[in-house]
Amino acid sequence: MLLGRALRFLVCAASGVLLAAVVGLVLYIQRLPDLQVWHTAELDAEFTRASPVATFEEYLLLEKRLFAQLEREVYAKTRPASPNTINRYRRGSMADPGRWPKNWNHSYLLESEDPRASVLLLHGLTDAPYSLRHLGRRLHAAGANVLGLRIPGHGTAPSGLVSVHWRDMAAAVQLAMHHLADAGGGHPIHIVGYSNGAALAVHYTLAALDDSGLPPVASLVLISPEIGVSRMAALAIWQARLGWLLGIDKLQWDSVHQLEYEPFKYGSFAVNGGTVTHEITVEIQHRLRELASGDGLQAMPPVLSFSSVVDATVEATAVVSNLFNLLPAGGHELVLFDLNRQADIEHLLTWDPQPMIAAVRDVPRRRYTLTLVTNAGPETREAVARQWPPGANRDRRWPLGLSWPAGVYSLSHVALPFPPSDFIYGGSPAGPGPGIQLGNLALRGERGALAIGASTQLRLRWNPFYSWLEDRAVQFMQLD
Repeated sequence: MLLGRALRFLVCAASGVLLAAVVGLVLYIQRLPDLQVWHTAELDAEFTRASPVATFEEYLLLEKRLFAQLEREVYAKTRPASPNTINRYRRGSMADPGRWPKNWNHSYLLESEDPRASVLLLHGLTDAPYSLRHLGRRLHAAGANVLGLRIPGHGTAPSGLVSVHWRDMAAAVQLAMHHLADAGGGHPIHIVGYSNGAALAVHYTLAALDDSGLPPVASLVLISPEIGVSRMAALAIWQARLGWLLGIDKLQWDSVHQLEYEPFKYGSFAVNGGTVTHEITVEIQHRLRELASGDGLQAMPPVLSFSSVVDATVEATAVVSNLFNLLPAGGHELVLFDLNRQADIEHLLTWDPQPMIAAVRDVPRRRYTLTLVTNAGPETREAVARQWPPGANRDRRWPLGLSWPAGVYSLSHVALPFPPSDFIYGGSPAGPGPGIQLGNLALRGERGALAIGASTQLRLRWNPFYSWLEDRAVQFMQLD
């Protein structure tokens, strides 16, 4: 009898939990905005690792078909833009990529007449080749062939991220590297990776250590590298699977933007994006530790990495514990952008930068150079670089000739690759750009009333120390 009561209790409890879960799911789905055509368009001309594409030239031809399909399946199904429209998927709007002299959603190649090197640029998740274009132009001016790769799933519509796999991205990287090797005349090939592009850069480099058929990498420059992400990202795949099982398309999305106001970046985020980041970082960590257990990392090319100690997108400490601490001596350098210590902001932060600082400080035998960009003193916004060579406890320092802007307390994950003069994201544009400007957007009024949220407006989108970052990257690749 007692057993029967216990079973009835368990059944009732399980039913209650299930009912609560169903109610929660229904409420969650109801809160999500309705999906738009850019969330549901099926663009089957996108490259995958199964595509019958053997060269980068064929990749570009397929990309041309993809953008023609985007025109038919998305742009042709939206209303004409009014003068003040800012939706990128309405032709003529302030966020229409076609307003710019070049549509930076496409892959591009900058060729030098007498190249000294080649550089592959890999952008971040939800991003486009636009984000690294400033560095690409500088490298091209320094005598490099520069290839800005549009990574599969990007540059078209957010629906492109619903089903893309990180191995599709890795396959595209290999095509681009083979193209640079074939066209480069034996010159060194460097890779610059931003965020998820940094993960792809590291993955390719580790693969090339094992496979002599892959062109070798001369050096790596990583910007806000995605080497580790929250464990919660691993749960994204289950939400997507539940959505597929129940036939609820909204469950494929973590955030849905009915107003896509950035011309070269998605605002909407498919939950599969979390799956992609989790799977590639787990693969990288597994491979790095496997190689580090022997002598497999001895041939690792020099790595230069830039990170903010405050980063809400990736686990910033992972670049230390899961990459730099595993590397043997080899000319590697980790650059950290500190808080603006003059702002005296520490007591207001919910984000603690100390784990990142401690992760570096507590290394018993540091085999890489550590550089910290920080205030020259507690009472000044002027910045200096403090540098500790491998194994050193004493630093040398030099002024950057740059300062923290008033009211800025830290950099952000997305700020690092953009100069203050960037027309879209910059803080002090040299002149009006051809379309929307977001760098200094700070609209005031009632909360929740704007499609562009307050947290997005407050997030720094440009790097006051970009010129120094750019110079340091060019020097590291020996192209100065």
